[in-house]
Amino acid sequence: MSLSAAIVAGEPSGDLLAARMLRGLKAHDPETRAMGIGGPAMRRAGFEAWHPMDALSVFGYVDALRQAPRLIRTWRDTRRRTLDWRPDVFVGVDAPDFNLRLEEKLRAAGIPTVHFVGPSIWAWRFERIHQIRRAVSHMLVLFPFEVDLYREQDVPVTYVGHPLAELIPVHPDRAAARARLGLEPGRKVLALMPGSRESEIRLLAPRFLQAAQMLQRQAPDLQVIVPVVNAQRRAQFEAVLARHPVPGCLILSAPPEAGPDTQARADGLDTAEWPVAWHAMEAADAVLVASGTATLEAALFKRPLVISYAITPWMRRIMAWKSGQDAPSLPWIGLPNILEREFVVPELLQEAATPQALAEHVWAALTDAVLAERIARRFTALHETLSRDTPGLAARAILEVSHGRAA
Repeated sequence: MSLSAAIVAGEPSGDLLAARMLRGLKAHDPETRAMGIGGPAMRRAGFEAWHPMDALSVFGYVDALRQAPRLIRTWRDTRRRTLDWRPDVFVGVDAPDFNLRLEEKLRAAGIPTVHFVGPSIWAWRFERIHQIRRAVSHMLVLFPFEVDLYREQDVPVTYVGHPLAELIPVHPDRAAARARLGLEPGRKVLALMPGSRESEIRLLAPRFLQAAQMLQRQAPDLQVIVPVVNAQRRAQFEAVLARHPVPGCLILSAPPEAGPDTQARADGLDTAEWPVAWHAMEAADAVLVASGTATLEAALFKRPLVISYAITPWMRRIMAWKSGQDAPSLPWIGLPNILEREFVVPELLQEAATPQALAEHVWAALTDAVLAERIARRFTALHETLSRDTPGLAARAILEVSHGRAA
């Protein structure tokens, strides 16, 4: 009898993770049927969507409150459909606020649950472990240090590696990336990545662009490239750029068209399938990036990076109230530093993220060849640590849970 799996993924990174996982399941059982909430990568892998992943697209507590009626309707409909269908297993991919509540209800009703991507309880809201213990039959984690944390709390867990380490080449090709993007050879290239959410661009893009202005005064031929996720964010960024002009700033809103240079790689994913940000990072000498998954992507591309982030005072108060913490439990917020357990790359947050400070740190990342080589060595070793057969490991764990029906 073929496997049936309900899956919920709520953002592009989760869509990519779930698609790889689904292909791993279908490799074991080609008749696997999967339905739920997902995006285009999952649909290409044979997924049937009840709702698009955009239905879960929110940022932070304020946006979640604003979107609460829609989120509640989507949550209730997904719970009803899953309980009516009674699949062999439910897999929640990230989106912990949505998925953990759903998993708790489903597991109580006898449906085994797997949560893919452990919530960052090692940084915020460790008390969530009690809900996780009730909600999750098995946890799949992306980072090796998470295994002991969940085992100590009696939550079954499997380290599956990070799929980005499979998809991003171990040996990036800067020259090929620049050729794909039509960049002039011989110029330093800085990738600015102020985030994919409205609030991130509103708060970070002005600082990033002012820093770029300072850097171009030091190096007039500096090429600045900015990948954006969609037309809305492009329009928003262009409005900020009009206020803080950076000569020659290249905005990338779509991957380059396939051609002789967009071909299958010996390691990693075919470049024709890359998100636009990856082309920018591979082409860059340094990356100025908002904290998030993109920091890990930049590290896997072996680029010197400077991490920054800022939120409004109101959001800080809400986060402190919700989490019961004024600051994360760890001294780092960037994934490369968290994984290396030290400040391998600088983090400039809140008031410290001034254009002048950003420019000074980025200048070092752009011009210090010894620093760039040291970073590349560290991040190559990190890449090797994170590289596992993620689809296969995830699929085997999910099949074990589903076959055992261990709710």
